[in-house]
This record gives sequence, C-alpha cells and structure tokens, in this order.
Amino acid sequence: MRGVVFDGKQVQVVEDLAVREPGPGEVLVAVKAAGLCHSDLSVVDGTIPFPVPVVLGHEGAGVVESVGAGVGHVVPGDHVALSTLANCGTCPECDRGRPTMCRQAIGRPGKPFTRGAGPVHQFASNSAFAERTVVKAVQAVPIPKDIPLESAALIGCGVLTGVGAVLNRARVDRGDSVVVIGTGGIGLNVLQGARLAGALRIVAVDANPAKEETARQFGATDFLTSAEGVRDLLPAGADHAFECVGRVELIRQAIDLLDRHGQAILLGVPPAAAEASFLVSSLYLDKSILGCRYGSSRPQRDIALYAELYRQGRLLLDELVTAAYPVEDFDKARADAEAGRVARAVLTF
Repeated sequence: MRGVVFDGKQVQVVEDLAVREPGPGEVLVAVKAAGLCHSDLSVVDGTIPFPVPVVLGHEGAGVVESVGAGVGHVVPGDHVALSTLANCGTCPECDRGRPTMCRQAIGRPGKPFTRGAGPVHQFASNSAFAERTVVKAVQAVPIPKDIPLESAALIGCGVLTGVGAVLNRARVDRGDSVVVIGTGGIGLNVLQGARLAGALRIVAVDANPAKEETARQFGATDFLTSAEGVRDLLPAGADHAFECVGRVELIRQAIDLLDRHGQAILLGVPPAAAEASFLVSSLYLDKSILGCRYGSSRPQRDIALYAELYRQGRLLLDELVTAAYPVEDFDKARADAEAGRVARAVLTF
C-alpha cells in the first residue's frame, strides 16, 4: 500500500508499505483524507525529534475496515476521525479526565508497519499518511457519515488543539479579549474557538496581510500585521494571548501583551531546546503562562461535539481545507504549506 515515509534524510511516497492486522483493543482504518500539519514537517526538519524510518501524518479520517477483540464502539463501515491520543484509560490522569497527560500516550512510538523486511515507526500513534493504519480503539472516534472526510480529517489535530486550547485550557469567557499570534491552521481554530466562547474582541496578528480575510471569516474582529498595534486596540492589554507560531520572541510578545490576570497560552512548537525570556515581575499581577498539549482535549467527547457544531453551521471545517492533493503530490503540498499558501493542505487516498 501507499504511504509517506521519512527515513531521516528524505521523504518518499512509497508503494511497498504494509500494516499488521488489529490486535485486541485496536482498529484498522482505511484512511481517506489526512491534513498536512506543521508538526509533520517539524519531524522532517528535526524540530521534533523522532525515530526513523517513520510513516508521517497524524490528522486523518477514514472508514473502519476491521476491529480487534473487545472493540464495540465502532464496526466495519463506520466513518471515524482519528485522534493521536493513545491513552490507556486506566491511570490516575485518565481517571481524572486528563487523557492528554496519560504517560502511556507520550513518547511510546509503536511499529505496526513494515517495509521490506524492516519495521517502520508510527508517528503520533497515528500515521495518517498511509492508505491503512492501526490505532487503539480510543483513537477512532465515530462521526456522522454526512460530514465530508476531507473536512473531518482536520478535527483530529488542528481543531482539537486550537478550539480545545480556548475552551478547555484557557477557558475563555464571554466578553473576554483575545489576541492570536499566527493565523495558520492552529491559529484559525483558536479564532473560531474564541468566537464560540463569546469573546468580545478577537485580535489576529499575522505578518502576511493576505490572511486577513480568512482570519475575519473565522472570528477575528481585528487584524494586524504586527503586535505593536495591539495596545492601540486593547490599551490595558488582553485577557488571553495565544502564541501559535513557535518562536521565542513571539512568546515574549504574548506575555507582554497581557492585561492584569491575563494568560499567555503557548501552542507553537519551537525547537526542543529553545528557551524564552520574560520579565518575572510582570507575573506578580496574577498573569499566567500556560502550556497546552493537544488542546487539553478529551477526544471521544470533543470530536463528537465539534462534529455536531459543524453540522449546525457553528464550526468551520470546509473553509479550513485550502487545497486537496493526491498523496502522490506530497512534495507540492509540502511546498505550499511551507510557503504559507494554504491554511491546511489535505492529502487524499
């Protein structure tokens, strides 16, 4: 079968990939569409260290082909969105409703794929850039069949991360002010999360002026090409500032833009050893710096919620898909994503 494999030096679309059958508590999914996220590209450029060879992709949707013993919530033929969160469901963190903190779901890459005689790693417990993938049952979330799979593919990472950061981690309230630095795929979902939460002022900041129309479509009330203008719009500062790029100087900007009691939420992924600086004294005014993994989400709950909000016309998914590419055109999709020409590129099988 076809898949996108990174061997540590180059990315190739191969046709000789194989995946094993699902075991107990697992699901085999025929992937129909997968979003190209910057996290995939961060594996290629080394920002995210990961063992190789690896099948990339972690934001996908498809159709259940078969299930292992003990799986009852999905059956062959069901449409599912895929989560990256292979949590155990039994540890104290899972029991507390914090599956993103499950230690069984962090840093334990499996090898369900083979190519030739050798095993191939699975990225983010998912590897959606393959015609078929095996995931834990908890990662396959059933969705209504009337949702286009190209759109549904984006729920499993970009929407969960962006909207979830607003609703679950920051807990933005009605009337709050929000600044979003970076309006790529994650930033756009932060914008619509702030809109859903009832934020009164939503300021999008992006150096590319061509992104203004889309940012406003997703919920921005204001658009700036530089953070320097934020204080003109919010003289006292923002209640919440989301950094969605992953640059340490922008993390400092997010902190400096806060009002008293404000929160800076870090969603961008800088290099693993990156360090950011800030004025410690500024935090004594009840300001906070919040990390956020995967939108602090509970995927079985949140994906179903976001799917229903989409069906009601309250959550934008179709508009996130700038372009769809056959998987064979991965190089073109990658180039468009790296050049910022797309909000989300979607690979199709």
